[in-house]
Amino acid sequence: MSKTRSEPCSACPYKRSTPSGVWAHHEYEKLRAYDEPTGDQPFAVFACHATPEHLCHGWVAVHENRGNAHALLALRLFPTDVIPDKDDLRFYESGNEAADMGQAEIDNQSIVAQDAVNRLLRKNPRLRTRDDWDIERMHDELGW
Repeated sequence: MSKTRSEPCSACPYKRSTPSGVWAHHEYEKLRAYDEPTGDQPFAVFACHATPEHLCHGWVAVHENRGNAHALLALRLFPTDVIPDKDDLRFYESGNEAADMGQAEIDNQSIVAQDAVNRLLRKNPRLRTRDDWDIERMHDELGW
């Protein structure tokens, strides 16, 4: 059984309070595929960026509460221990909405988004590039 984070991480791409532009464009694109009908979704679970040993709390909350035709295929294959409240207003209504908002300011990142990225890099060394001095690669990976 897969474990879902008990609460969303501070930079959860599904959370309305997460600043736009924190994650790379391709990371936000992953959210859209889970809005498809169940049979058209990826088989893969969506792990938390901050704690990859857990499923993303926002991913489960947003996608698992939309009815049987859009239930998460990945959770049918790899059930989870917790299904968060479907009425949790902290989250966007869909993966498409979360991706649209997250991608909106990737090219014009706010100070708040830059601070969030810096906090993530400090707390989660695995998000850094192998060569900490290679700023260009880091910026590319994070979508700056």
